[in-house]
Order: sequence, then structure tokens, then C-alpha cells
Amino acid sequence: MHEAAGILGWIEGSALSHAMRGWLWLYPIVEIVHITGFVILVGAVTMFDLRLLGFASQLPVQALGRHLLRWSAGGLLLVVPAGLMMFATHPQEFAASGVFRLKLALICVAGINAALFHIGVNRSVVNWDSGVAVPAAAKAHAALSIALWLAVISCGRLLAYT
Repeated sequence: MHEAAGILGWIEGSALSHAMRGWLWLYPIVEIVHITGFVILVGAVTMFDLRLLGFASQLPVQALGRHLLRWSAGGLLLVVPAGLMMFATHPQEFAASGVFRLKLALICVAGINAALFHIGVNRSVVNWDSGVAVPAAAKAHAALSIALWLAVISCGRLLAYT
């Protein structure tokens, strides 16, 4: 516990943290980048999940997945550095926030859900890529994914008020 507090204190004393707190436009710009990245990431994931749930069923699952993966990866490249920069402004407050910890836990669960989808039901996607009903397991992963990402977004917004 003491070591974590030391790391958080070091982050809060860093040049990045001082810049994020001190430069008038830096935090808002970084937050806009973070939100833009989240829109791209969660938008791509949700489009794929909606396909699994039966929307746009004329689109092949594999082709849509390959297309959207680039977008989600690009969104992730915006979200992670911007999120770390925002965390650096007040790391001790964020680390103490139950909403922030819940947001991180939900992101982890969303990642696990995606991984389980890819190592599980997605391995047989060639059998249900197009013109065939999507398996119930894939639909369950998709519904859970949408719910998790909505919860992550909600936690992100609640951070401003808690």
C-alpha cells in the first residue's frame, strides 16, 4: 500500500501532471482526444455486436470484423495515452475513487468477454459467417459487450460528479 502511494505521489509530482493541471487548454484537449477515441472504439465494437445480434445480417461477420478491428485499434491508440495523461493530473484521487476503480474493472471484464468470444465461439465463424443464424453464445457475448461498454461510459461521466 505504501509503495502504491509512493508511485501515485511520483506521478502527481511529474512534469506531465503539472502540465496537465497548469496549462489551460491541455486537459480539455486531452479529454476531447479521449472521448473521440472512445467514440471510435466503442462505436466499432458496438457495430460488430449489433451485427451479431441480427442487425445488418446481410454483411459477412468476418469481413465486418476485419474492417472494424482497424477502427477499434485506432480508437484504443487514442484512448489509452489520453486516459493515462488525465489520470496523471490527480492519480491519488482517481485511485481512491470507487467509480474509477469500477470503470477499470468493467474495462477488464469487457476485454475478457472479447477474448473469450475470440477463443471460443468465433473460432467457428466460418460456419455462421453469412446467411446462417448467429449462435446464441455469440449473441450473449455481444449483448454483454454492449452492456459493459455502456457501463464504462457511464462511469466515465460519473467521474466528473463523484
